[in-house]
Amino acid sequence: MNITVLDGYAANPGDIPWDEVSRLGTLSVYDRSSPEEIVPRAKDCEILLTNKCVISREVMNALPRLRYIGVLATGYNNIDLDAARERGIAVTNIPAYSTSCVSQLVMALILEAALHVGEHSRLCLEGAWQASPDFCFWKYPLTELEGKTLGIIGQGRIGSRVQALAEAFGMNTIAYSPSRCDKSVLDRIFSESDIISLNCPLKPETRGLICAKSIQRMKKGVWIVNTARGPVVDETNMAEALKSGRVGMYMADVVSTEPIEGTNPLLSAPNVILTPHIGWATLEARKRLMTISARNIAAFLNGEKLNRVE
Repeated sequence: MNITVLDGYAANPGDIPWDEVSRLGTLSVYDRSSPEEIVPRAKDCEILLTNKCVISREVMNALPRLRYIGVLATGYNNIDLDAARERGIAVTNIPAYSTSCVSQLVMALILEAALHVGEHSRLCLEGAWQASPDFCFWKYPLTELEGKTLGIIGQGRIGSRVQALAEAFGMNTIAYSPSRCDKSVLDRIFSESDIISLNCPLKPETRGLICAKSIQRMKKGVWIVNTARGPVVDETNMAEALKSGRVGMYMADVVSTEPIEGTNPLLSAPNVILTPHIGWATLEARKRLMTISARNIAAFLNGEKLNRVE
């Protein structure tokens, strides 16, 4: 059984062995693959693993031996599921491997906005504390989380964990699930929240959810955290809201196009904290991802369905 990994570097830059997967077949691993390299590299494989490479109908038609596509992530919008269904190709993903680390990043971003730890450390190391006439100083406002209201949009595993962590800090929480809650809950989040955390999947109904219209319904100076998907937020509207002060802080681990483009309006907006899509990438989470990926393949080879999306 030939197994090809098209873009293995992000999930495994070399700090985790591929042993669990390699035991299941003859393994070929490529760090990255351009669109033009996908078919030549995968032409002999029955099992194809990818993170972000687009596996279109045309790609599948050019790979007659292909029987299985394993997505090395939770999202699978890069796979043409209709084409896979027609060809009888199994497709799996990796759910629930990053709950701990993504929810941890949500709180890390909120805490950075509350205390500006990184900036105050930089100032100390640059000599500002030595030059202070007082025993302490702060350059940015310092904020307590206790008693603040956190609105959580998306109440899946990550959103539920964020809710528990926030409540441990003494925060009040309002959680909204697009599939389970009445829209009145979303209205409360927009009108009552001091901080809003986006933890929902990207779907037609969530694309551009945070825009000029919804921001106008929020408290002036609201903080917004996005560890979901970049397009959940209209970034042009967000930049304008930050410049006007309608939004007090925007913290994001995701943007509309990744890697971020130099023309992204967030790069010139004030009060922005950006991280380069690292929420999922702790060593522990990536080890879980590798293990689940191997289990998915083993189940497929045994005629079982595990984490199947098609």
